[in-house]
Amino acid sequence: MQKKVVMYSTPTCHYCNLAKDFFHDYNISYEVFNVQTDLAKRKEMVEKSGQMGVPVIIVDDEIIKGFDEDRLRELLEIK
Repeated sequence: MQKKVVMYSTPTCHYCNLAKDFFHDYNISYEVFNVQTDLAKRKEMVEKSGQMGVPVIIVDDEIIKGFDEDRLRELLEIK
């Protein structure tokens, strides 16, 4: 069973787009929230991560700040 993946991002964020490409390349389904326009999700992101920077990616309960491909591969068990 695939782990739950959630990403907080903005449309103009370069690292957010790299993460989206990574998920697409490995057929990882994920839920994405645009914190530029969704103020409630922006507040939620800051409460969970302690920061305003994007992307914030959550795999199950693990919070990743920024696009850390090695950590994502480890958590999603991608070789």
